[in-house]
Amino acid sequence: MTKQSKPAPDSVNKIFGETLPETSSDERDDRAFEDEAQHDRWLRDNIPPHHG
Repeated sequence: MTKQSKPAPDSVNKIFGETLPETSSDERDDRAFEDEAQHDRWLRDNIPPHHG
């Protein structure tokens, strides 16, 4: 039997692209705290009357 050589570690990436991240974008905290506070402020200012 002949011994098969190991494929290069990046050979899979050449075919399928880079690996996927462990978490999705909605699970990551990519926004700064100020952006979140501004978003919350906007939501409070724009609450429909039937939710107030």
